[in-house]
Amino acid sequence: MARTAQEDLSFQTFVEDTFTEYDHTQKQLREIDVLIKQSAAEVERLAQRHAQVTNYVRQLQTNFDTIPREDIREGYEAQQNAQQRLFTMRGQLEKLQSDQRNLERLAEFQRKLLELSEGSGVMPQMQKGRATRDQSNVVRVVQVEESARQSLVRRMHDGPASSLSNFILQAEICQRLFDKNPDRARGELNALKATASATFETVKDFIFELRPMMLDDLGVVPTLRRYVETLQEKDGPQISITVTGMERRLEGHVEITVFRAVQELLNNARRHARATQVQVLLDLTQERLLAVVEDNGGGFNVEEALGGSDANRTIGLTTIRERIEMLGGELNIQSSTGHGSRAEFVIPLEPEVATNLR
Repeated sequence: MARTAQEDLSFQTFVEDTFTEYDHTQKQLREIDVLIKQSAAEVERLAQRHAQVTNYVRQLQTNFDTIPREDIREGYEAQQNAQQRLFTMRGQLEKLQSDQRNLERLAEFQRKLLELSEGSGVMPQMQKGRATRDQSNVVRVVQVEESARQSLVRRMHDGPASSLSNFILQAEICQRLFDKNPDRARGELNALKATASATFETVKDFIFELRPMMLDDLGVVPTLRRYVETLQEKDGPQISITVTGMERRLEGHVEITVFRAVQELLNNARRHARATQVQVLLDLTQERLLAVVEDNGGGFNVEEALGGSDANRTIGLTTIRERIEMLGGELNIQSSTGHGSRAEFVIPLEPEVATNLR
């Protein structure tokens, strides 16, 4: 029995609503996946803390007759607190994992409904085209976002989070030593201060890499100069930066793109290419910005990095190229294994928008 026009319209509306809900479910799944990774890292940290406190309590038990009652009480309270926090976080992680499974079942049901609508012939062509066009872009954006977040979580867990755990233990040691051994307590405090200073510098580096405030206040050129100076203070290659032409502020989205592109190229040279020397050049004219990053590192296969299979493709370089091309620019990379790399990109500028700083 043929459907009426009203029934076709209602079914088409249902399909469109299902598409919208499916997109929303996918977004929720991406968000909850990030929360699960963060919670799992926190559970691991708390588990390590609980193990440390438990070992300390065991040491107290072996010297039960000689240790002050106050130390024993504090030890057991610390163990109880660590156990409670670990129990709570594990419960939160289990709840997130349960929500993830429910969302996955909902997404599967929505997907099957959409597949059935495709077979009916009523599904709007616009939606088909959108699904086809956006699929690769969505996958790429998710990969880039998740890769960046996973990297940050790992670095936070291995760096500041681990240091903070040690802070607590060192502080407890100092607290117990104040009356018994003041000299050793001062030594522990000095070590704690040094660790805190190093952790503070690490956190500042994280903040700068995520979103340097200088970029909004002063622009891309001063920010890149400062970024290079910061890298020079660390172990790694010798990096120099040269700026020529009309140094000035650019449109915000252009400055962000330039900074992220140079940042990614420098990270590749430092962490992957094992370069000993890197040169950065920025040249600004009224009509365009030229950036060059050249190193003497191990080099790589450009074709595989930018256009090879998913296993070989470098997400960071691919994203840089796409962002530059979205601004009407072009990225060219010359490299081969064992012979260093030269990356060059050009972005056209809008003269009437730029503001000269000189």
